[in-house]
Amino acid sequence: MNIKKIALFLFLLTGIMFSHHAQAQSINQQNFSNVRVDELTDDQIRNFIKQVQSSGLPESQLENMALSKGMQPSEIAKLRARVDALKSKTSATGSSDATVKGKDGSVQRSFEGQVETIASSDNKKTEQESDIAVQSLKSKIFGRALFSNAATTFEPNLRLPTPLNYVLGTGDQLQVDIYGYSEVNYSLTISPDGTVNIPNVGVTPLAGLTIEAATARIKSKLSTIYSALNTGQTKLSVTLGNIRSIRVILNGEVMKPGTYTLPSLATVFTALYSSGGPSDNGSFRSVEVIRNGRRVAVLDVYDFILNGDLKGNIALRDQDIINIPVYQKRVEIVGEVKRPAIFELKPKEDLNKLLDFASGFTEKAYKTRIKVLKNTDTERKISDVTADQYDSYIPESGDKYFVNEILDRFENRVTIEGAIFRPGQYELTTGLTVKELILKAEGLKEDAFKNRAYITRLTDDLNTELISLDLNKIMNGQEKDITLKREDVLSISSIFDLREAYNVIINGEVRRPGQIPFSENLSLEELIIKAGGFSESATPQRIEISRRIKNSDASSKSAKTAEVFQMTIDKNLSIEAAKFVLEPFDIVTVRTAPGYEVQRQVRIDGEVLYPGYYTITNKDERISDLIKRAGGLTAQAFTDGASLKRNGSFDTQLDREKEQQKIQQFQKIQKNAKDSTALNLENLAIRNSFVGINLTRVLEKPNTKQDLFLEDGDILNVPKELQTVKVSGEVLSPNTVIYNKNRTFKAYILSAGGFGENAKKGRSYVIYANGAVKSTKKFLLFNNYPVVRTGAEIFIPKNSEKRKLTPAETVGILSGLASFGAIILGVINFIK
Repeated sequence: MNIKKIALFLFLLTGIMFSHHAQAQSINQQNFSNVRVDELTDDQIRNFIKQVQSSGLPESQLENMALSKGMQPSEIAKLRARVDALKSKTSATGSSDATVKGKDGSVQRSFEGQVETIASSDNKKTEQESDIAVQSLKSKIFGRALFSNAATTFEPNLRLPTPLNYVLGTGDQLQVDIYGYSEVNYSLTISPDGTVNIPNVGVTPLAGLTIEAATARIKSKLSTIYSALNTGQTKLSVTLGNIRSIRVILNGEVMKPGTYTLPSLATVFTALYSSGGPSDNGSFRSVEVIRNGRRVAVLDVYDFILNGDLKGNIALRDQDIINIPVYQKRVEIVGEVKRPAIFELKPKEDLNKLLDFASGFTEKAYKTRIKVLKNTDTERKISDVTADQYDSYIPESGDKYFVNEILDRFENRVTIEGAIFRPGQYELTTGLTVKELILKAEGLKEDAFKNRAYITRLTDDLNTELISLDLNKIMNGQEKDITLKREDVLSISSIFDLREAYNVIINGEVRRPGQIPFSENLSLEELIIKAGGFSESATPQRIEISRRIKNSDASSKSAKTAEVFQMTIDKNLSIEAAKFVLEPFDIVTVRTAPGYEVQRQVRIDGEVLYPGYYTITNKDERISDLIKRAGGLTAQAFTDGASLKRNGSFDTQLDREKEQQKIQQFQKIQKNAKDSTALNLENLAIRNSFVGINLTRVLEKPNTKQDLFLEDGDILNVPKELQTVKVSGEVLSPNTVIYNKNRTFKAYILSAGGFGENAKKGRSYVIYANGAVKSTKKFLLFNNYPVVRTGAEIFIPKNSEKRKLTPAETVGILSGLASFGAIILGVINFIK
């Protein structure tokens, strides 16, 4: 019984320890070294917090866990700021996932579509949206742009001749010129009591008179002095000098109401422009001018904008009142009109007048019917106005008219496509048939498939149906022709559309192997000519043609899968030779001539008498033979360091590009390596293609296994004697030291400062000058290091870093030990 209890206790203990370890391991397996907090979403930050909390750690351990996963300290600071911001956002809204809803959750619908109302918690944002809505309304009101356009001006031209109907008033200056028998000029200014003092004549009242009447009065007064004025021998000219200023009052629905001081030549438009024009509720059609208590003129701004008519634009007088009443009726028209806007209408103006204001329909407008949205006392309603009602329909204020586009469809169109000379769209005339449409399209092509064509036709419910027909019989009159309907599509296939594309394939020793389109009566010789002819290595014998089997016995195990022909042809491709006619999908293979060999070259560099390229003359030519052909070795040749590079032909551009790509890839890895003791990977990439040879033994015992046969592209390098040894990897000071045959492996390590803290001594290795590699061997607890020779490179790899326990893992282990202690106490009590 006690044994069973102890076994249960051990099982529970193992499970607890495993669960804590697995939880900590799952968290710490992630690598955050490349994480950028600025690129993380709020959801990703929340998930990380939940992951920390689920591991049993408090949120205060967030930074420690991120640091243990490799996150940079600068990013950890950003992470804490993001977490604090999310917490403050959650506390302010009550929920981080709160959804913004409308006040009543309702959905508004307009004529154009569905608009969802969303309540904004920001009052400033609501005010801005309201301002934008008002601004858009202003831009739609027809006539508003006239007074908001800074380039427009209605200032009077003071350099023009004085109008004869100009009424004089206090402050006007008159220039009186007398010429002829007598020459005198006076400059007279009308006094506040409306008079001028003419020298030698006296005070004369002129205020309230026009220029024309004032001239007559002045002439009458001066004729008593200058009698020649009556006979015409002396002339009189009265012109206006400096004009006076007048004060007018703008009242009502005006943008900037008040009293304005204007030149006495100012008109109604001058005053309107100075005040910014009518306001949002002001009328553009009934601008009133009130003088001495009665209305003297009414200005319609639309007359000026639409027709250039200024009949209501009278000259203003001092103390005139311009009153802009509230508009009586405004309607909006949108859609396919040339000038969509909000227009002001007078009580009896009809829909035609509204269309005139909008400059009429566009070219795509549907003119038969206009939709209108109207306001009732309780809700809105929609109605249609037909074209015969336009001149009698009186719009109401608040109406909105929609002019739609015409339908994107044709009332008299048929289409023909496929194997005809002029495919496309044609007019559907009365009684048009299939045959007549084909003749309109210039007839059928030679490759037309006449056994079957089809018409795609729209049914009454706008579905499509296919009508098949025998085109051959219809064209010959053997069957009744079919009358076409609107939007019918007649499709005529080509025989080439109904079969697989025919081609043949040629490969082997031709100049342009590949797939070639098939032609009727294509012979083997003609195919070879299309492929550019034979290459130099080709043989005209044993040309193989493989052909598809179309009627193979599918139930037979030994059924034929292809039919093969062996052909011998004239290499000159003479036309007199017997033809072998090909069929679609034949595969032709041209063999290489027996005994044909392309020259193969090798290269020898370094300490030989005649370095350079050599052509391999025999299949069994060896390294020793190449040394002899190069004149033998020089006195400085170091045979132990000789190397043989074998990576394929150096004359192949593709091979050179592949080797270069390989080196570039290693360089990229080396550039990204953060360890200062990283190996020269470019050198390693080149050495990977070296064959470790012992040239000393090869020359001592030629024609043995070590004396390798030469291959195309081999590069044999015989260097001078190397006098250094390179030490790299996990040492304190990687460098190159002078070779000494009495030095051991460890001596060279000591010359580089000794092993590094993370050195993996048991995996050290030596790369010899000839490309051979030897690694450290282990005997019991001792390392047996390889022998170091001149020109070698010693490399010490790095141990994987041992990560220390993080605070989170420490807490997990302590929690497990506490649980373990509790279980022990429980088991002891249970045993007792």
